[in-house]
Amino acid sequence: MWHQLDEVLRMSPENVLEIGPGPGVFKAIAKTLGVNVETLDLDPELEPDYLDSVLDMPFEDNHFDVVCAFQMLEHLPYEKSLEAFKEMSRIARIGVVISLPDAKRVWPVFFNFPKLGRVPIPLFNLRLGLKKHVFDGEHYWEINKKNYSLKKVINDFSVSGWMLNHTFLVTENPYHRFFIYTSDHS
Repeated sequence: MWHQLDEVLRMSPENVLEIGPGPGVFKAIAKTLGVNVETLDLDPELEPDYLDSVLDMPFEDNHFDVVCAFQMLEHLPYEKSLEAFKEMSRIARIGVVISLPDAKRVWPVFFNFPKLGRVPIPLFNLRLGLKKHVFDGEHYWEINKKNYSLKKVINDFSVSGWMLNHTFLVTENPYHRFFIYTSDHS
């Protein structure tokens, strides 16, 4: 949650749309920090502000400063997730922040150094080749599974007018990979 808030708040947004809000924790915390977050989802039980599809959102271009989706796009078939990202980019003015599952095996190891404190040193699995992804009823795809290399995902998610500022794995939970996009024209 810290990384979600940190990346969105760095863009100093006045309004944010969160796609797939889950239990609403991001919105609740952002609200205490003075950020107006609205939510969109297909599931009425989540009580989103907008009950609609990410594939055809009812907003004008550049309607929200920041649009975000955390661990949500993998619940769509890959081609649909690309369509959803384009739609998210259409309605965002400043930035788009997403996180996706990264199947690359990484073990977070921390070392304590005098004067430096706790320093994370990731250990990567050296297994060659990518494991085939099998739909588990939830995830249609994951980064670093066969046919979904990180390079492919970065290339496929490239949208004209948007720049990938950076991508990173969360040290504490390396299954979460963030992608931070900003508008070339904001």
